[in-house]
Amino acid sequence: MERKNQAKYIKQKLPIGKSFTYLFLIFWTVIQLFPLYWMFTFSLKSNKEIFGENTLGLPKQWLWSNYQKALNQGNMGRYFINSVIVTGLTILFTTVFAIMASYALKRLVWKGRKVVNQLFMLGLTIPIHASLLPVFLILTSLKMTNSYQALVLPYTAFALAMAILICNGFMENIPVELEEAACIDGCNVFKMFFRIIFPLMKPALSTISIFTFLQAWNELMFAVTFISKSEFRTLSVGIQTLSGAFTTEWGPIGAALVIATIPTLLMYCFMSRRIQSSLIAGAVKG
Repeated sequence: MERKNQAKYIKQKLPIGKSFTYLFLIFWTVIQLFPLYWMFTFSLKSNKEIFGENTLGLPKQWLWSNYQKALNQGNMGRYFINSVIVTGLTILFTTVFAIMASYALKRLVWKGRKVVNQLFMLGLTIPIHASLLPVFLILTSLKMTNSYQALVLPYTAFALAMAILICNGFMENIPVELEEAACIDGCNVFKMFFRIIFPLMKPALSTISIFTFLQAWNELMFAVTFISKSEFRTLSVGIQTLSGAFTTEWGPIGAALVIATIPTLLMYCFMSRRIQSSLIAGAVKG
């Protein structure tokens, strides 16, 4: 009797529709996590295991030396630092310029602000790699190739349009009465911006940061074209150089891919909730 009651309770507690939903979600989770599992095991295998002997299984011999080769022989440590510098500066400049531009476009009254806003939004229609040649010619004439600014400036310029669009959505949700009250209390434009607007825009900054991070961290075409010296190469270019002309050890390449992927996973894990809430908040007006 007790078993029958427990079975009835389970059926009532977990209907057939929900059980299929959970099974589908579990299946979808496995599909999403499998590339990470494959990349990690790939980084610990030899070429023999990768090509035929043990493609999907766990490594028969865990070659942690692949990571040592990637960091020492492949110089991934230096490339990782370069990527951190380029991406960090890009996020900093993009967030600061975007929030200041959005404040000027949405809060300050001046002639031509709508036209300027439309020009910024026009940047959304231009693919970043469509301007490869003009940007390269400009950087060459300014003697700025083979430097961090050769990547930071184009990355920031092309990230501004989306960043301003996100900031505009948040700026419209901030009541103007807050600034009016601050103005009555004697605050000027700069105090209103830094004491009222900037703290309220933190969710937008989180969203901008992760979108800018993904764009700058994974970008390859600009980094290959504008940087030829190894001391300024980023991770995406460094991983490409690990492939040899005649023979290639794929284990160290897998280790380099793991090293390049870890910051993206960590950033999303720590900021995913804030990003989801900020996207919802930015979508609702009034």
